[in-house]
Amino acid sequence: MRDIRQSRRGVIGSTMLGLGLLAAGRAGAQGLAAPGATQRDLTEAMLRPLPEQRPATAGVAQLGDAALAYWDTGAPAGNAQAPTIILLHPSTGSHATWGYQQPVFAEAGYRVIGYSRRSHLGSPSTSAEDGTGAGDLLKLADHLGVERFHAVGSAAGAIVAVDFALSHPGRLHSAVFACTHMGIRDADYLTMSNGLRPKGFAEMPSEFREVGPSYRAANPAGVAQWVALEHGSRAPGRRVPLGYENEITWAGLRQMKVPALLIGGDADLWAPPSVVRMFAAAVPGSEMVIVPEAGHSAYWEQPQIFNRTVLEFLGRHR
Repeated sequence: MRDIRQSRRGVIGSTMLGLGLLAAGRAGAQGLAAPGATQRDLTEAMLRPLPEQRPATAGVAQLGDAALAYWDTGAPAGNAQAPTIILLHPSTGSHATWGYQQPVFAEAGYRVIGYSRRSHLGSPSTSAEDGTGAGDLLKLADHLGVERFHAVGSAAGAIVAVDFALSHPGRLHSAVFACTHMGIRDADYLTMSNGLRPKGFAEMPSEFREVGPSYRAANPAGVAQWVALEHGSRAPGRRVPLGYENEITWAGLRQMKVPALLIGGDADLWAPPSVVRMFAAAVPGSEMVIVPEAGHSAYWEQPQIFNRTVLEFLGRHR
């Protein structure tokens, strides 16, 4: 396995677990796994502090009826044509969610952009129109002069990426759908998916629903940081339920034309590994990774594996 550029703070380190290939169970999809993990490797990864962030320009993009807060590292010095990553946060996050990813992806040679969707940190909703997440993403990319980019989304942010990939495939180099139920609306899928979680699940603490038990046991301080970011992720005012440009269905996924990577956590209560395999089997040519000892927030719980997996995938689609 080829080496990938390391960040100065070692978020992608020499002890990174190797990635191997395995069959995903259906033609047209391949899977990636992280075999050989020791408990020490995984625990040390969960205990790594947030790395120093790279300099970034912060602003608020005025996009018609939406005002979206964002940060932008800009292109690396001397490489104005560097590829761009746009990060799409989970419902429990905002543009501030990506502390483990921003410096690593920038160090790897990418222009990195994070933004808050409507009703999230820095992006209060002041319009009577709700819009769509994919529509806002398109306007933001145009506003920042980004023609094509890699979309990296987690949970609800990944659903926005799915919707965008179905509507605007020509604007994407690739897409990463992490720890998500993909927004699928088929009745049989909804019955199965909703049945995975008991009545009252939505009222349980967010850290129980979205942070895996291994991380909660190993790193209480990290859980507290995650909770603080989650509690600070909401903007004042009404919550905007952003709409979709597509009715996302199994049939729609089978028509996707964007190179796609699916990432799951082996302790994800929303989309366990067997469900992620269903997604990978439906999306043509997709790849998948199951992150060990991670719940619904793999980007935070196991950032080394998450970051290296994403960078390896994006590197094949630059």
